[in-house]
Amino acid sequence: MRWIRPFSVGMVVYTLFVILWGAFVRASGSGAGCGAHWPACNGEVLHRPQSIETMIELTHRLTSGLCLPLVIVLVFGAFRAFERGDIVRRLSVASLVFMIFEALVGAAIVLLELTDQNDSMLRAGVMGFHLINTFLLMGCLTTLAWWVRRPAARAGIPLFRGQGIVPWLVLPGVLAMFAVGATGGIAALGDTLFPATTLADGIAQDLDPNAHTLLRLRAFHPLVAMLTAGILLGIGLALSALRRHPLVWKSAALLIVVVVGQVAFGWANLLALAPTWMQLTHLLLAQIVWIALMLLAASALEIGVSER
Repeated sequence: MRWIRPFSVGMVVYTLFVILWGAFVRASGSGAGCGAHWPACNGEVLHRPQSIETMIELTHRLTSGLCLPLVIVLVFGAFRAFERGDIVRRLSVASLVFMIFEALVGAAIVLLELTDQNDSMLRAGVMGFHLINTFLLMGCLTTLAWWVRRPAARAGIPLFRGQGIVPWLVLPGVLAMFAVGATGGIAALGDTLFPATTLADGIAQDLDPNAHTLLRLRAFHPLVAMLTAGILLGIGLALSALRRHPLVWKSAALLIVVVVGQVAFGWANLLALAPTWMQLTHLLLAQIVWIALMLLAASALEIGVSER
């Protein structure tokens, strides 16, 4: 079943597009484009959009709705092409589970009316969970696409056995990415609901003791992001030293480059007062950083397996 190889890579790319479009729905204020109705749009199954907001939201629902059947196809292919207990099978099932969670979170956002100008902490919490689940989904899809191309290196051997400190080195990076994703979601929501006209105005908003909680929490994101960048750079250098192999070196170099680029772009986004296109690019780079971390972990594990 050779089709599963390009299909798994295509799933990563398509899911990334859906994530970015979902962020555009929030940034453009189109989350209430279909009203408080789900899965129908404004109470109609076949709805003709009457506004640009409805068109944006409906497009997101259609594209995200296609993800679930595509993941089911991926699970089918994994179970047909790989043996019982194979990591590809397990990752395909995990991808399906996290995709279902994505759909349920999306439904909750609409039905609970956590859209438009809703500035509740419930919305912030749901957004944080949403981004963490997105990372988990993209992590499963990315590592699945990696391992589906390397069955010989895997050979049915447990990946985490005999790997020493390698998995424990990756874990702080994973947790740090969860933290930066959650705080980033809160910061993006604050930028959307309480836009600043100047940088000084934005800083004043964050420091105002009477400011909305979202604004006070927004200030933590740059601090968490810088700490996360340091952790990821350390992981890249450490794994390069532990696994002296070109495959790991390339993956570590990719991670280091995208982390540095993301930090630079993040500060540019802050100075530019987070326009929509920069918010989306910032999110795209965050996902690429996460993908690079997953590829580095997979390559280090693969070399560990081959050296047994």
